[in-house]
Amino acid sequence: MAYDNNDNRLRRKEAVGMEQLVQDFIREMKITSGVNRQRAVEAWNAVSGAAGYTLDVYLDKGILYVTLGSSLARNQLYFQRDVLVRKVNEFLENDSLFVKGNGPAVRNIVLK
Repeated sequence: MAYDNNDNRLRRKEAVGMEQLVQDFIREMKITSGVNRQRAVEAWNAVSGAAGYTLDVYLDKGILYVTLGSSLARNQLYFQRDVLVRKVNEFLENDSLFVKGNGPAVRNIVLK
């Protein structure tokens, strides 16, 4: 990938798929962390089954912080953290918009 000096547009010499093109665009625009955070929220809502009780979700340095409005839901999910970490990571691995880094995307879940 290189830039054309005349108009600063991205150009390629070989054909690539749309999935790779979108990931390259996300990297070039330096919006990787924002997109990854949003995709982590989507993964939590899809995997946890507690989207109705979830008040806030935030991904920071591999730790998914989740604020729940129900103490009962928080207690039930607390004992399933290892399974939830695995399922969220599987969801993100299959997500075409999530830009993968080194190691798993989510290492731990903190429930508040």
